[in-house]
Amino acid sequence: MEYKDRVKAARKHARLTQVELAKLVGIDQASISDLERGRSGRSSYNASIAKACGVSALWLEKGSGEMLANPGEPSNVSPVEQPSFRYPVISWVAAGAWAEAVEPFPPGFSDRYELSDYDSKGVAFWLEVKGDSMTSPVGTSITEGMMILVDTEADAISGKLVVAKLADSNEATFKKLVEDGGRRFLKPLNPAYPVEVCAEGCRIVGVVVRAMMKL
Repeated sequence: MEYKDRVKAARKHARLTQVELAKLVGIDQASISDLERGRSGRSSYNASIAKACGVSALWLEKGSGEMLANPGEPSNVSPVEQPSFRYPVISWVAAGAWAEAVEPFPPGFSDRYELSDYDSKGVAFWLEVKGDSMTSPVGTSITEGMMILVDTEADAISGKLVVAKLADSNEATFKKLVEDGGRRFLKPLNPAYPVEVCAEGCRIVGVVVRAMMKL
């Protein structure tokens, strides 16, 4: 097992996310990610990583001996609760207003909130999907009634599911962003609906980063 694999195995053993491990060690999440992908060599924080994960520093460093620091004893690493973040549930009209308003969501704007494990890059909010334009017979399918989490600062690149505001509409729309020949299009996942051009006046409100079904 390579060093990068041992780092990941140690983190999984401790039931920690990359963010949680980084905070315990005193480095950023990107550094943990680089270690697990083999982009960085052995870390000077190796001992701290081993301690945080409850594994042997020698095993983590060189792959020697047992993985656990005290293999004959129960691990003292307890499960860590997944972080949860609270985001408002808003209307499609309000989502469309985000593209134009300076402060579209003032304090007290929403009286309904939902939790997620996603730590947003910018202001984020939930929307309840309307209609079946994103219901697909194959692959990814977002059906009516599902909740989607929109991050207004996530990178809107081709292939991502986005919420956009068209110039001639008061409401936001939910589609797949596609770029072709330097032009941007909003493509529904349901082939029964037409592709729309994201031309002048079309604004990307945010990128859909989570989807969940409310029962």
